[in-house]
Amino acid sequence: MAGAYTPHAAGFVDNGGPKVVSSRFAYEDSYTLERSLATGGYEGLRTALVRPPTDVHAEVRDATLLGRGGAGFPAGVKWGFCPEGVWPRYLVVNGDESEPGTYKDRLLMERDPHQLIEGCLIACYALGLSQCFLYVRGEMALAQERIASALNEAYDAGYVGRNVLGTDFSVDITLHWGAGAYIVGEETALIESLEGNRGMPRLKPPYFPAAIGLYSQPTIVNNVETLANVPWILANGAEAYRRMGSESSPGTRLFAVSGHVRRPGVYEVEQGVTTFRDLFYGDNFCQGIRDGHELKMFIPGGGSSPWFFEEHLDLPLEAKDVGAAGSMLGSGAIVVMDETTDAVKACHRIVRFFARESCGKCSPCREGTSWEEKILSRILDGYGRPSDIDLLLDVGDNISPGPYPVAAHPDEGLDAVPFPPRQTTICPLGPSSVAPITSTIRRFRHEFEAKIIRSDSIPVSAAAPGEAGS
Repeated sequence: MAGAYTPHAAGFVDNGGPKVVSSRFAYEDSYTLERSLATGGYEGLRTALVRPPTDVHAEVRDATLLGRGGAGFPAGVKWGFCPEGVWPRYLVVNGDESEPGTYKDRLLMERDPHQLIEGCLIACYALGLSQCFLYVRGEMALAQERIASALNEAYDAGYVGRNVLGTDFSVDITLHWGAGAYIVGEETALIESLEGNRGMPRLKPPYFPAAIGLYSQPTIVNNVETLANVPWILANGAEAYRRMGSESSPGTRLFAVSGHVRRPGVYEVEQGVTTFRDLFYGDNFCQGIRDGHELKMFIPGGGSSPWFFEEHLDLPLEAKDVGAAGSMLGSGAIVVMDETTDAVKACHRIVRFFARESCGKCSPCREGTSWEEKILSRILDGYGRPSDIDLLLDVGDNISPGPYPVAAHPDEGLDAVPFPPRQTTICPLGPSSVAPITSTIRRFRHEFEAKIIRSDSIPVSAAAPGEAGS
């Protein structure tokens, strides 16, 4: 039946907690204008339009809405970075969502595109903008279709276009989709792609988007989930928003949990209140590790983040605590791996992804990620050398300078790896390839050693291509 309510929408799990951005997910027709209006859609926009733009901006700033794209920078503060008196200026929505393990923005675009459009409209009103560009990842065909249909509905209903809802506020939203490159998740590379160029990051400075962004004009780049929070804040107020979550990380956040848990999916949880242990083992959440196995490691913030282990389970889902422990919440992607996981193979899978997604602009990344992949492949193919472990760390150090303390035994204590990572590249893609290597070697060096066949035991005829006589 059209509009029927189901407990769990595809990919989303309702844990019974407060909902800011996922309240419509369980309706089959959640993506339509009719369902949006029936459940409070565009009320935040109506509230905003009767207030001065500066008040709307202040409301978002007072809510301490942290960016959900990875950096966690307060959106209201970011909005204030545009220089005064420089026009035109633009809003660009980052819907590329390319981090391995992440799929919560895709659900937001597929299940509730009107909420995203409303957030864009409120942001444009607060900043005095008349043009927004919505950039969607190339592989997300359903998200593109849903957003395109929602935009048509919103234009026809007078929510987008000239004189929105009878006011003197006019704005256009342009939908654009990319070709599926990981690198355009980085905001300056996304802007390059949006301008029709090859997606490659720009140097910062001078190309901070708020100063020199799209078409060399001031540009605010916000993540999909960040803007999806804005309608709720305007409809309910910053004070109500801050009553959820912790003092430094108020509100809720979507986490996409995948891997070896009994109930993977996207969960909306209160920030700073819920711990990793709650999320993995709670009856309302993932309900434990699959098949009765034990946890071995987990990636807390997408493939580019350093790995965590059992001793990190009681950390709250809050950026400052996770950062202090040596990793990041990043894009909200958590990948759980149980005791059956081959740590070296898992490391290789992630490193191979980054090696193939490097745009090639920076030599340390272009060359280094390829060598990391080659060395790991050599180890997995049975041609590893005893020196390869230290060689991996050395290559990584040239991409993202350490130090990286390494344990010879998993029971040895280790200091946290420096975080945020240092980098010799324009963007963080190169250092992202180093994170799984240092995480694995620091904890599971013995697994590397077990795979390495010492060179003096390999007959010359059995040597890997290019290795004979070396």
